[in-house]
Amino acid sequence: MISRREHEEFCRRMETENGRLADENTRQNKRLELLEDTTRQINALVTSVERLATNMENMLKSQEAHNDRLEALEGRDGEMWRKVSGYIITAVAGIVIGYMFKMIGF
Repeated sequence: MISRREHEEFCRRMETENGRLADENTRQNKRLELLEDTTRQINALVTSVERLATNMENMLKSQEAHNDRLEALEGRDGEMWRKVSGYIITAVAGIVIGYMFKMIGF
């Protein structure tokens, strides 16, 4: 058997240990809350980055389409100049040939 004094000492130590464990539980709960909050923030950031990547893909596709349209427009102007110069060269050649035939007597 143990004495009353030993029992009271044991009770006091157990209360102290229970208090220490309660403090540690409180501290661990705060750490878990901070980790959960950090995890939420990271998830929000990941979601934002995914949306940003999707928007960037869409912008790239749009830019490629605009580049294709711009090249077509630029090519059309060059094509128009080639047609005009072809008509001018044909007209000049026709005039020269016509003049030559007139001089020959045809």
